[in-house]
Amino acid sequence: MPLQYVIDGYNIINHPLFDPAARNSFDPGLRLLGFITSKRLTGSNKNKITIVLDGYPGPNSAALGGGNTDIVYSRKISADEKIKRMIEEHSDRKNIIAVSDDKEIKFAVRALGARHQSVGDFIGSKEKKASRHKEKESPKHELNYTQIHAINEELRGKWLK
Repeated sequence: MPLQYVIDGYNIINHPLFDPAARNSFDPGLRLLGFITSKRLTGSNKNKITIVLDGYPGPNSAALGGGNTDIVYSRKISADEKIKRMIEEHSDRKNIIAVSDDKEIKFAVRALGARHQSVGDFIGSKEKKASRHKEKESPKHELNYTQIHAINEELRGKWLK
């Protein structure tokens, strides 16, 4: 069953790990969506992404909806309130992951039976996985006492003649 990510858009846009050049974009929702998809932060392409932004779409905002990606504007309510309402209305809450650094959302989402992920964990998760993968590829070679002693003796013989 695919996951549904409900993302508090401006929490990521204002996060230090987000591309600073994209913050002043004409359409921050599309830039954020591009950032998320290019870094594959939601994993599988089957997972659904819903970015929730405060306010109304600007004149340069592209209409995006359908498929596996949506950009939703909260209009007259806050993005936090919109996120909570979306999760309340969803029938399969256990497959929802809300991405936000707001404590109110964190507690509300968990109370509704959905999952929560902080923005830092969401953005940094791929970097952590990549570094763990590199560690697995290049195992550390540890020497035992006998090997260390043999190497020291060999070096002593070559360098201290």
